[in-house]
Amino acid sequence: MIPQKELTAHDVRNLMQETAQEHLPVEASGYKSSSAMLFDVLMKAASEGISIDAACRDLEETVSANMIRTLLNQQLPKEELEIQEKAMNEALATRIPTHLLEHGVTAAIDEHDEPFYGKSEEALEYTCGSRAKAGTTHFFRIITLYVVYRQMRLTVAVAFVRPEDETVEIVQKLLDRSQKLKIKIDVLYMDRGFCTTSVITWLKTIKQPSALACTIRGKKGGTRQLCRGRKSYRTRYTFTSGLTVDMAVVATLVPGKDKKRRRKWLLFVLVCLDWQPKTVYRCYRFRFGIESSYRILRRVRVKTSAQNPALRFFLLGFALLLVNLWALLRWIVARISGPGPHRVNPELFQFQTFVNLMRRAVEQIYGVVMAIPLPANAKL
Repeated sequence: MIPQKELTAHDVRNLMQETAQEHLPVEASGYKSSSAMLFDVLMKAASEGISIDAACRDLEETVSANMIRTLLNQQLPKEELEIQEKAMNEALATRIPTHLLEHGVTAAIDEHDEPFYGKSEEALEYTCGSRAKAGTTHFFRIITLYVVYRQMRLTVAVAFVRPEDETVEIVQKLLDRSQKLKIKIDVLYMDRGFCTTSVITWLKTIKQPSALACTIRGKKGGTRQLCRGRKSYRTRYTFTSGLTVDMAVVATLVPGKDKKRRRKWLLFVLVCLDWQPKTVYRCYRFRFGIESSYRILRRVRVKTSAQNPALRFFLLGFALLLVNLWALLRWIVARISGPGPHRVNPELFQFQTFVNLMRRAVEQIYGVVMAIPLPANAKL
């Protein structure tokens, strides 16, 4: 329970401990190690964006980093990724406010790639290939479902993507998860990577209102032939696969390096939506909230070079869980009192404050290294 008077550092740490120990599929019960210690080390590492090794070296009263890595690898075999994915989704759904389930929400589906630099053939079987980025073409990929309700943004489902997985199957899995949680999605937004015939056809089948960004292809034909005139408009377009869709063609004026405005075209596929192009352009900006969640995720990502894809997925899910917990606490702590709908003061409980409180609680329990030994003949 959260005290009514104040939120302390130990309250933040205890809430994360309760959620992690109840849902996440790892534990420790040795002579010196415990589940609480395991998650405390992960919280310490996540709060500073460092490795498990660095966190253990900084804390005085913990077990070795090798022991923690051994415990994690033993309990997170790559053969049980589906079980771990289910457990992580249960954790992400913890403490979702009931009134969120009573109203329609805006949702977005997007993917996040974690670079992989290893050469293990077994690990490469779980990576997805992509264009070169961050010095590699191999990535561990997750796809998440993200919902927005007023000023609260939550990741409610996550899926690990294997190279053989079809995009439409992942989308189905995430939306099935939202139905089990009884989340009503008013409009679903997706990036151009999801604008495929199979995904659009399935969204039409279930009649899910959606807006998907569409890639401009071709030199004169293809979707580039729609980029004509000076104004935005709606039209019908038939892809080479034979699928006919409603298309919103949006004309924008974007300043270049020389500060001169030039026309830039944006295409959107609309499913069960009769919006005008300007409305599509304005509302699609809600999707960028999921990009913000990924940026925040990178701030609490435990650094690792592990070859185990299940461990990589677990650490990414752990970061998503931290971001969710912060969003839920901010919804309570930073509420603006007064009549009207629930509003939040975004400056009252910022993410860095949340991270600092969690780290300080862990450091107070285990102590931090305040000195290191010097050689006998050293002089300062």
